[in-house]
Amino acid sequence: MNNAKTLYDKLWDMHCVEVDEQGNALIYIDRHIIHEITSPQAFDGLNQHQRDVWRIDSILATPDHQVPTDDRHLGLEGFADPIARLQVETLDKNCEQHGINQFKLNDKRQGIVHVVGPEQGATLPGMTVVCGDSHSSTHGAFAALAQGIGTSEVEHVLATQCLAQQKCKNLRVNVNGELSFGVTAKDMILYIIGKLGTAGGSGYAIEYAGEAVQALSMEGRLTLCNMTIEAGARSGMVAFDNITAEYLKGKPFSPKGEQWQQALMFWQSLVSDQDAVFDKELQIDAKDIAPQVTWGTKPDQVVDVNAAVPNSASGKDDVQQQEWLKAQEYMGVVAATPMKNLTIDQVFIGSCTNGRIEDIRAVAQVVKGKTVASTIKRAMVVPGSGLVKEQAEAEGLDQIIIDAGFDWRFAGCSMCNAMNPDKLENQQRCASTSNRNFEGRQGQGGRTHLVSPAMAAAAAIEGHFVDIREYS
Repeated sequence: MNNAKTLYDKLWDMHCVEVDEQGNALIYIDRHIIHEITSPQAFDGLNQHQRDVWRIDSILATPDHQVPTDDRHLGLEGFADPIARLQVETLDKNCEQHGINQFKLNDKRQGIVHVVGPEQGATLPGMTVVCGDSHSSTHGAFAALAQGIGTSEVEHVLATQCLAQQKCKNLRVNVNGELSFGVTAKDMILYIIGKLGTAGGSGYAIEYAGEAVQALSMEGRLTLCNMTIEAGARSGMVAFDNITAEYLKGKPFSPKGEQWQQALMFWQSLVSDQDAVFDKELQIDAKDIAPQVTWGTKPDQVVDVNAAVPNSASGKDDVQQQEWLKAQEYMGVVAATPMKNLTIDQVFIGSCTNGRIEDIRAVAQVVKGKTVASTIKRAMVVPGSGLVKEQAEAEGLDQIIIDAGFDWRFAGCSMCNAMNPDKLENQQRCASTSNRNFEGRQGQGGRTHLVSPAMAAAAAIEGHFVDIREYS
């Protein structure tokens, strides 16, 4: 009998409290990260039923979705939307009432939940991590079991420290070989989603493996796991290794002293056993991945930058052909149009996908000594946290970016979700480093093309998409 386990199996078994004959299980949650959007109703539910928060020290809070990314010095007075302000005030009130650790609006540690958790060391290998946000799979980059949950589940975790669900199947995506110059983790995950489809990972937890994945920095692995949900999977993860350990060493929430040594010994086990069996595997050669650009309204509607908008007739069936026709109409693109011929109105660089220091450095490298094209109506760079902003400014990256004609903003979700003042106008086309290109995602009628930070930066300078591998 093969007793070998996948990484997901190990994480599940360590946290499974109970499972019934139908496979319905309770799993214990180690880290719960909250923000202003999905937590107010959850706390209301606790209050209505006179329940306490079960484990306060497991929770970390920060506002991010609706916060304005300019005029931060005004604090709550800087909110033009009274509902957005109320939600942040409500988060403040709930955290104060229950004694929850929160990085408030003017705390330099404030930022996007999926940037703040990792950079604080609040996300650690072997943990189960949840947040009321779909891109919580980001944290799986630390060999953790991380997933997004709904508001009712936020309440359930607050009250019981457990989550009800059924176990997923195992899918391993192996990316072997070496990525070409100019090809990033963002291109890798867009390419993978293009192969799997937006439902290809449904019912699975995905482990990313192979030489190209192992070569990624922690920032790259976070980008990879961040967009796992866009392939329909619940969780994405990368096995523990020395890159994980070096990133976490000395972080505020990380173990210290003897506990650090003990943690390292345990973390070594957080890999899939050599003879573990996966329900499904996908093999990818890294050299086949080129810089990617989405053309449609789903992340799997993606092509190489040197390709063209596909003909809907080439869709695999009637359903996909109709989807492609609808997407082309919404996006204002015509089949056979080269992606490089698409002119851009706005550029957004940031989000929980690409708002880390590595991303800001890549942008500064591309735009140094250059100027944003006169046809670009707005180009902005939004750090993923106040600490990322502080570090970028210490390195002088902000001045390079400002000199090139970009807006340099405060931390927040910004234009990724159009729940704050940073929005596209109707039919404006945006080169975006965010994670979703759905209809209206960045503003009603807005047209979103997902790309890497370097690709977005180059598009801002040229006014249209270019192959970053040939750009200087």
